[in-house]
Parts: sequence; structure tokens; C-alpha cells
Amino acid sequence: MSRMHGWAVVVALVLGGCAQEEGGHHDHDHAHGEGAASGANCPSGSTLTYETFGRGFMAQYCTRCHSSSLQGAQRQGAPSDHNFDSLAALKAVGAEHVDTAAAAGPSAVNTVMPPQDPRPSEAERRQLGEWLACGMP
Repeated sequence: MSRMHGWAVVVALVLGGCAQEEGGHHDHDHAHGEGAASGANCPSGSTLTYETFGRGFMAQYCTRCHSSSLQGAQRQGAPSDHNFDSLAALKAVGAEHVDTAAAAGPSAVNTVMPPQDPRPSEAERRQLGEWLACGMP
């Protein structure tokens, strides 16, 4: 192999490695459905409400960054208009946004959020998907 051809191979490998990233996430993340609609449905008779599920889920996993009481660096990069400490604030952000970041369903298991522990189990993410699909009652 010529020296020039060797460098071309190295450059191709390096560039190929960079191409695996998209929007800050590696391709293996997308293989698990992160960033895709979960496809969750609202089953008849669902008992999940903001009071019985949503408030506690958000308090345990989301409001350490997504709270209207946090400012600047305390938000750890969370946008200032993405607050999950009230039902009205959640609805303002929208179910689709929360779904594609953290919910699970038959089409995808989204694990982008939260980015560090504690993190919800897949079963909790499936409940989140259900609650969102039911319209966040």
C-alpha cells in the first residue's frame, strides 16, 4: 500500500466515524428509537392522570432541570421555556416533545431524557407514553 493510499484510508475512517453522529446523538441511539414518536396509545380505562402519575414522574425525573424555579446554570442546559413543574407548563411544551425525548411505546423507547441518573425504567416510560397519548389528563 502506498503512503498516500494509507493516508486516504485513515482520512476515510476518521470521516466515517464523524458521520455516525447526527444532532449530537450516535447512530446506535437512533437504533433504539430515541427521538422518534413512541407510538403509545391511550387504552380505554386508563387510570393515569397528572395527580396519579404525571406530577410524581416529573418531580422524580424532570424538574431537577425543567423547573420554573431554576435559573441559568441550575437548569443544566434545559431551555428556559421548558418547565415541567405544572400541568399547564407541560401542556405548553407539548406532549409530542416529551414523548420523543422520554416516552416508550410500540414504535420507540426514547431514553434521551433525563441524561443522567436517576432515570425511569422502561415500564415507567411506557406509562409516560400512555399518559401523554391520553392527553395528559
